Amino acid sequence: MMAPLGPFGAAPRVAAGVSGGPHSLALALLADRWSRARGGALLALIVDHGLRPDSATEAAAVAAMLASRGLAARILPLGLPGGPGLQARARAGRHAALLAACAAAGTPWLLLGHHRADQAETLLFRALRGSGAGGLAAMAPVRAAPAALLLRPLLGIPPARLEAVVTAAGLTAQRDPGNADPRFARIALRQALADPGGAGPGTAALAEAAAAFAARRARHDAAVAARLAAAARLFDSGHATIDDVALGDDAVADAALGALLRAVGGGGFPATGTAVAALRRRGGGTLAGAWLRPRGKAWLLVREPGAVAPAVAAAAGATWDGRFRLGRAGRPGHLLGALGAEATRLRSLAPRLPAAVLATLPAIRLHTVLVAVPFLGYPDEQSCGAFPVVFAPGAGDIAGGADWRGHAAH
Repeated sequence: MMAPLGPFGAAPRVAAGVSGGPHSLALALLADRWSRARGGALLALIVDHGLRPDSATEAAAVAAMLASRGLAARILPLGLPGGPGLQARARAGRHAALLAACAAAGTPWLLLGHHRADQAETLLFRALRGSGAGGLAAMAPVRAAPAALLLRPLLGIPPARLEAVVTAAGLTAQRDPGNADPRFARIALRQALADPGGAGPGTAALAEAAAAFAARRARHDAAVAARLAAAARLFDSGHATIDDVALGDDAVADAALGALLRAVGGGGFPATGTAVAALRRRGGGTLAGAWLRPRGKAWLLVREPGAVAPAVAAAAGATWDGRFRLGRAGRPGHLLGALGAEATRLRSLAPRLPAAVLATLPAIRLHTVLVAVPFLGYPDEQSCGAFPVVFAPGAGDIAGGADWRGHAAH
């Protein structure tokens, strides 16, 4: 069942989201065996939402169960308050907690226990909400996040087979009562399928349909990647240059430009395909937090200066403007934000860099005093060395995608 996982280097350190339910528990057992066989190790991550009085006790029981099998486990308390949008908030909080734990533990791979029935439910859920072909591809087996690579090795496995793994191991899984509440749309869809084992023809057909849509999405993504490689250069200072002729005049061109808009614009303002196509035809303007403008025989795409985010504390792992990440803590009381108007006096340090790019570079300040501009080496190597900032498009987007219990967020 773990055959789709890999390839990896020697001694892989992986993490897995484990709720204590039968499917995530099976994932933990299988991943532990898989990683040990390769000289590696598994870290089980147990999220305690704090939504039920006994949730902390339940999480501790899951950790003890795993420990009895020699599996390392860590409990991640969320303490979510009740109220509207609970499922969505729980998904986002759980997802963020898992990825943050991966970053803290140095485990760059996060395994998620989605299975065939989850995939079928996701397809139905998105179809009922009018998703396009991309959404109908359901959950991807691999998805990159800033803190870790998300892997779903069990997407093609019926849940009954996973439950058999737990039974064979002599373990008793926990059942979340919320997973049987038909007030939630996804639970109602699950019950409508009337296929608890996930091996029936209806579930299999839906999973196959999702796989077909996924293959189409993969072909589209490959075409977009090839077009970007031919037409664009994305710089670590957070801007891009585009050869508009090589970009083309078709749907792939619009998708490629849309991807660049998300990277350069910080990903905070998603643009519709219609808006992206209109911007491309105009050859200039602002959209999704980015500014497209002619420059010689090509286009220049920069962050819209008036849309940059406010400064944030320069703490380890801090993200700013959805584009830049601080590798480690600098010094207490310092802030990470835009260079802004002070770009004018530092123009000589990067004479070839467009002025609009200079103004949106990340800078470090203590109160209002400019301390360092790492991308310019200002004022010196020692000052910049305390604040290692890297361009990381989508750096603030750790709650998107799908969570580890099969409830897709999009």
